[in-house]
Amino acid sequence: MKVSLSHRGRLIVISGPSGAGKTSLCDALLKRPEFVRVITCTTRAPRGDEQNGKDYIFLEQEDFEAKIDEGHFLEHARVHGKLYGTPRDQVEAGIAAGRTVLLNVDIQGARQIRESDVDDLSTIFIVPPSLEVLKTRLEARSTDSEEEIDRRLDIARQEMSEQVHYDNVVVNDDFDDAVKNLETILLVAGS
Repeated sequence: MKVSLSHRGRLIVISGPSGAGKTSLCDALLKRPEFVRVITCTTRAPRGDEQNGKDYIFLEQEDFEAKIDEGHFLEHARVHGKLYGTPRDQVEAGIAAGRTVLLNVDIQGARQIRESDVDDLSTIFIVPPSLEVLKTRLEARSTDSEEEIDRRLDIARQEMSEQVHYDNVVVNDDFDDAVKNLETILLVAGS
């Protein structure tokens, strides 16, 4: 099913390695009224005070797989052993309302979206200033074991090579500067 965004909203895909700051940057953009967030479905357990239906839609593996079979997702992928997917209906509703739909997805999901029939799509890859900084950020979250952090760093090294397939790359060294860079890119892409 082709998703047409012309003369309506548009779709912005933001990707990057775990710990690069994608979620924080997206949260900053979502303070602007033209942006709308899609609530991603996942099979992972909630972290901290995350709430079902607000932060993520938490699903059991069987429910998620049934939704895949039903064509419920614009994209879906297995990331760090858990399934994540973008509900197609949320994307279409945001676009139909003339909003800028902001997706924070991994590189697999971004690839699926780039290969689909989506008009007015902009893709942005977020990178940390270095792998050492990325390791520090992952450790600071205090949600993963040392073994899991090492695994995420290995994956991050592989993911960094994907940035050449994106329309823009933003280095998240200074958070405020990264937000300004994103806003500039999105203003240009929207004109």
